[in-house]
Amino acid sequence: MAEFTMELNDDQKQVRDWIHGFAADVMRPAAAEWDEREETPWPVIQEAAKVGIYSLDFYAQQFFDPTGLGIPMAMEELFWGDAGIALSIVGTGLAAIGVVANGTEEQIGTWIPQMYGTPDDVKVAAFCSSEPDAGSDVGSMRTRAVYDQAKDEWVLNGTKTWATNGGIANVHIVVAVVDPALGTKGHASFIVPPGTPGLSQGQKFKKHGIRASHTAEVVLEDVRIPGNCLLGGKEKLDERLARAHERARNGGGERVKNAAMATFEASRPAVGAMAVGTARAAYEVALDYAKTRTQFGRPIIDNQGVAFQLADMRTQIDAARLLVWRASWMAVAGRPFESAEGSMSKLFASEVSKKVTAQAVQILGGNGYTREYPVERMHRDSAIYTIFEGTSEIQRLVIARTISGMPIR
Repeated sequence: MAEFTMELNDDQKQVRDWIHGFAADVMRPAAAEWDEREETPWPVIQEAAKVGIYSLDFYAQQFFDPTGLGIPMAMEELFWGDAGIALSIVGTGLAAIGVVANGTEEQIGTWIPQMYGTPDDVKVAAFCSSEPDAGSDVGSMRTRAVYDQAKDEWVLNGTKTWATNGGIANVHIVVAVVDPALGTKGHASFIVPPGTPGLSQGQKFKKHGIRASHTAEVVLEDVRIPGNCLLGGKEKLDERLARAHERARNGGGERVKNAAMATFEASRPAVGAMAVGTARAAYEVALDYAKTRTQFGRPIIDNQGVAFQLADMRTQIDAARLLVWRASWMAVAGRPFESAEGSMSKLFASEVSKKVTAQAVQILGGNGYTREYPVERMHRDSAIYTIFEGTSEIQRLVIARTISGMPIR
């Protein structure tokens, strides 16, 4: 296992510069257009696929980087380019993580390639967990999966919401309740193959930010899928449920993570890296503007009120990146998050992104409030980081419970 380092090696720097070039040359020129259109930027995704950024191999290489820095480095550069387009490019990854975290080797090999498609025929995937009445409170999930033993099929019914790529995905990963008596321990994840009858797109959301990323409801009406589409397999599920029932009869015991939370826990540092990328982009625009914008005969950066803001912005961005890198290294090194370091990284980086982008708007003044300058879009985009994959309030709850050992509510 590689020792922790704050210096990227030559190979990592080469990959970083390659992604940065794509973000600067392809994503940024298209960002304003797709934000206005509020549509999935299929041509940009296809360009990413052609150069190898939107592919299973690329993310596998970054995921298996022995330092743990491959994924956060890639996320930061892509989201430096544009958050909405970047989320369209990486959104499939959350579904892929769900399969890798819970699936068998056969399921991983069968379904993940279908999530991405080919450069000539790109596909996307969706991870469906949240529901209209079950966001942070996953225990309120109502989507049910019932096993039809005679046909060896699972039947899914319910409505999912806030699903990135929901309804337009080739493959949907759906978290559903299989044993209501067990609460969150009675959840499981399922693969819904392309073209399965009964799955449809519900409302498509018109969002404040990340508008180039498709977000919608997914409606499941008597959706029948083969038995082997249960992630991990039925034998493993039955064993897990039996252990959970035994613990319940004995008054509790070891806590069991449910399928959705296992996926989110694995992806939180990556979300922190996304937030760092957006914050860094806004900071760089503000810094350049402050050095060239003159008022009262001198650049506005000559004023301490502006210069000190920029100093704080840079300091907070670097601090956020270090928390993300630490959590990412701990994850790949198999170090337990004894103080909820994954949640720490996501919490701090997301809050920094909101603050830094707001400061960037302020430094640009009236120009920052217009769509002629990108900081307005970056500020809108940054709001999502404190909301999706666990709100800031939930991250604080996770951290507080972890450091105290108490069931804080």
